[in-house]
Amino acid sequence: MALITLRDIRMHYGHEPVLDGVNLTVSAGEKICLLGRNGVGKTTLMGILGGRLTPDDGVVVRSRGVTISGLGQDVPNDLKGTVFDVVCNSMGPKGQRLVEFRHLCNTSVLGKNRLQGLEKKITDLRQIIEKEDDWRIEQQAARIISQMHLNADDEVQTFSAGLKRKVLTAAAMVSQPDILLLDEPTNHLDMDAVEWLEKVFSQYKGTIIVITHDRMMIRRIATRILEIDRGILFSWDCNYDTYLKRSKERLEAEEKGNLLFDKKLSVEEKWIRQGIKARRTRNEGRVRALKKLREIRRNRRDRTGNVRMAVEDAEQSGKIVVEATRLTFSYGDRRIVNNFSHTLMRGDRIGIMGPNGAGKSTLIRLLLGELIPDQGKVRHGTNMEVLYFDQLRGQLDEEKTVQENVSPQSDMMTVGGRTRHVIGYLKDFLFSPQRARTPVRVLSGGEKNRLLLAKLFSRPSNVLVLDEPTNDLDVETLELLEDLLIDYTGTVLLVSHDRTFINNVVTSSLVFEKDGQIEGYAGGYDDWLSQRLEGLENEPANPDRPPAKKVCKNRKSDTKGQKKLGYMEKRELEALPERIESLEARQKELFATLSTKDFYRQGSERIAAVKQELEQVECDLEETFVRWETLEDRVS
Repeated sequence: MALITLRDIRMHYGHEPVLDGVNLTVSAGEKICLLGRNGVGKTTLMGILGGRLTPDDGVVVRSRGVTISGLGQDVPNDLKGTVFDVVCNSMGPKGQRLVEFRHLCNTSVLGKNRLQGLEKKITDLRQIIEKEDDWRIEQQAARIISQMHLNADDEVQTFSAGLKRKVLTAAAMVSQPDILLLDEPTNHLDMDAVEWLEKVFSQYKGTIIVITHDRMMIRRIATRILEIDRGILFSWDCNYDTYLKRSKERLEAEEKGNLLFDKKLSVEEKWIRQGIKARRTRNEGRVRALKKLREIRRNRRDRTGNVRMAVEDAEQSGKIVVEATRLTFSYGDRRIVNNFSHTLMRGDRIGIMGPNGAGKSTLIRLLLGELIPDQGKVRHGTNMEVLYFDQLRGQLDEEKTVQENVSPQSDMMTVGGRTRHVIGYLKDFLFSPQRARTPVRVLSGGEKNRLLLAKLFSRPSNVLVLDEPTNDLDVETLELLEDLLIDYTGTVLLVSHDRTFINNVVTSSLVFEKDGQIEGYAGGYDDWLSQRLEGLENEPANPDRPPAKKVCKNRKSDTKGQKKLGYMEKRELEALPERIESLEARQKELFATLSTKDFYRQGSERIAAVKQELEQVECDLEETFVRWETLEDRVS
């Protein structure tokens, strides 16, 4: 069933259309990923789909009663209240009434001075809530907050950007809208949160349209891919890898067609310059055809070239770049780095991974000597030329222009041993002359990251330190940056939550475990997962250590060539339906507990215990189903 239909949508910002005759039909249950370069109009299209923007021309048809909710690219600065408040307020008057009731109850209990008329107001509000069945809204909010692994009573103002995005995602999903519009939902989220979000999206029953540059997420959730290129919308009903192949073929066919067109135009231009008079009928037609060719060429929007980035190698550093011995560092009572030792050798490409707030940026600053450790020492090798990409982009002056940030003293700069005009250099990073003269504050996040790369890569180096360089960059630029880092002859220290980027670039990883412990692993993200799982399976039991998080096996084992069931396996198979029924009953009980209106007023230990049991039950249930299917296959 079609939920939204767009017909011949046009939208202009400046002289060229952002959307030029877009047609689109969105059906129920689709998982759509919207791709395209930075600034091509993805967010504009999402605004039109969500009703926040009105197109300059065209028709938008929405099915009667269709509900739409969304998550914007940026986290609002004025986000206030508890997690429960933010989630419930997104549900309209009913949810806002619940928030008011909850605040009034807290005022009367905590304040211990019952204000005049407060009890009556609480009573009246309770009657309205019960009459309108608003408790159902509270249960919905409690359920989604639990699924997001959030605490309903925590103050959102104290959260990191990543946690705030989780709260906003919960607010967007709580009413179970028919269409969920998500603009870069993985920004600021750590790897665990992104993986969890993928699972939530995959299980969501409604339609999801998401803008993301996370290639692993696209591969895992997309049932359809939309691509915006020079105002035109292309739809691909296939997986991501097939899309890449077909999109490349489309661009190659377009390039071939343009070359043939340009050749024909050149021949006709040469003919007209020979001075042949176009008085005869046959020549008049040829002149008219030439005018039409000129008009087509004038209106053609050629594809902007790729970023052309290169790093100038400085003289080789010493064999040992950084040697850290027994480093310990704390902020107050919190241990960030605990007894860490590592030797960074010339040519290493190290990925640093861990949850938000674990201390990845702190570790980099310790290794670079910007922070003094509480204990231990750091020794730097010889002849180090370091370029440091700061995720906060502190090296950019927001009030200066793009050009002034790269070359503040002169229009000419020396790059790679030759003198270049700064405008020409910035064109390599897709900044037009007009854009190069605009203040940095008006740039998008992706443009700011490109600018910082342009500024850094204008200087020679033998050590690259990159702290979250992939945020907001489009896929093409990400892949070019990957190629550059792979070919880089110096040393690389990389912090990123982009799992594909980590997999493709690094040769080994440093991973933050608990209590400031940092462990080393060979390879990237996928290698760390497999090595970590092997370590957990082979590790002897320790009664003093809490149990490791259960790893659910969600794939059937290969039963080809296995013998028929033995006696004990037959008994096991007979008992599995009862086991599944028991687990499902307990799962239902736990969901009911989480949905009660007073559940989140209990102590944090009780809340955590119920959530942990639910997680374990769901994992056991999944494994039991897999075991049942495996045994059933061997019976047949």
